[in-house]
Amino acid sequence: MNPGRLLDDEWLLVPLALMACLELLRRTRPGFGVAAGTLVLALDQCTQGSLATLVMYTDLMYAAVLYGSPALARRLPVITGAATLTVMFGSLALIREPEAILLGVIAGFISFGPATTGMLVRNHREAAASERLRAEQTALLAEMDRVQAVNAERSRMARELHDMVANHLSAIAIHSTAALSLDDPRTTRDALGVIRENSVEGLAEMRRLIGLLRDSGGEREAHAEPTLDGLESLVEQARASGGPSGGLSFALYDERPADAPQLPAPVELAAYRIVQESLTNALKHAAPGEVTIRLSRTDTALRIVVTSRFGGRDGPRAPGSGAGLVGMGERATLLDGSFEALPVDTDDPAVKLWRVTAELPVEHRGGTA
Repeated sequence: MNPGRLLDDEWLLVPLALMACLELLRRTRPGFGVAAGTLVLALDQCTQGSLATLVMYTDLMYAAVLYGSPALARRLPVITGAATLTVMFGSLALIREPEAILLGVIAGFISFGPATTGMLVRNHREAAASERLRAEQTALLAEMDRVQAVNAERSRMARELHDMVANHLSAIAIHSTAALSLDDPRTTRDALGVIRENSVEGLAEMRRLIGLLRDSGGEREAHAEPTLDGLESLVEQARASGGPSGGLSFALYDERPADAPQLPAPVELAAYRIVQESLTNALKHAAPGEVTIRLSRTDTALRIVVTSRFGGRDGPRAPGSGAGLVGMGERATLLDGSFEALPVDTDDPAVKLWRVTAELPVEHRGGTA
């Protein structure tokens, strides 16, 4: 037995073997491993001592901070730091020699050093994981924005395609039906004229839409969007389509002040399309009578009211997709406006009216209509 040692040299392998076994628990049970390792290290000091045992204990201390619970990771550097200072000042008090400081340095190297290193590595890993999570969230938000933008653009183009083509195709369907059902050369010739006119205009609208899809940036500015200045022409087309065969008349009442400021382009486009779709629906479904389009404006909003008769028909003059009312509602909603289409009561029970009402704010905060 060595002087000052409680155990013989043969006991050296016992703490070495126990510490090696605890190394197997460094990741699965880090807290238990460092606690048991401390007891084994105390046992090792009762023998000659082994450098391998000390090295394995430093690894257990490092692993306890790195893989242990957050509470254990916070406490171990503080505990080991306090223990290091206690060993240093306790040794100075007992030995009263400068060499006693070396014991504190050794204690810090065995415990406080690995604990601090584990804390630094843990903080680095957590920061890296946080950055990865933030990057993944940013990528997810960017993808969601991209999908939302694509869907919004697809919805916009669907509304444009429906509003541009439905009016012309409805007129073609109505007049082709009239040409086939009436054995009158003059009526057939007039119907064919309307069919050709709507075919040409529909083709021009399709070309404009294709141009919008192909062009980008400033090139899109060359394609003029329809505005309320074209309502007279739109009503004239409706008269030509619905007058001869449908018994419909059309009246446009523009009650906007003459000195009113110019409307924003999205509001102009949405208003034009709502009137266009309302006239298309009237051509398909309205009973013979007058279709009125009334525009008025306040300081805050543009109001559109389209009224027509309905009822007394076996079915629509031309088939429809049912997307017209939905599209008009979407246009108003995108501009933070309101829209409704419903029957209204009249003084004459024999007269049934259908009214389309839209209010579009002059200064909108929504998307593109």
